[in-house]
Amino acid sequence: MMSGKDMRDRVAEIDEDMLVADGLDEAIIGVARRAGGTYVVAYDEDMCLDVFMEDGMSLDEAREWFEFNVVSAYVGEQTPIFLSRLKQ
Repeated sequence: MMSGKDMRDRVAEIDEDMLVADGLDEAIIGVARRAGGTYVVAYDEDMCLDVFMEDGMSLDEAREWFEFNVVSAYVGEQTPIFLSRLKQ
């Protein structure tokens, strides 16, 4: 598995102008394309929560931080997306 830095480098190879979420390189799972051809960085939501919990947050604190400070931070067409995997 690639490190977060390696994933971020791969993202930059595709489009160096893609926006990334600070501190969440380990949660990058790839890129996605919006209608019209705009590429955006794709993150795994559970992996993002894991990053926050590794920094000392509880699961509830991590969810609250993620929703308010990460997902709600729309900064234009190249805002990253966050994938919620369906549980079986």
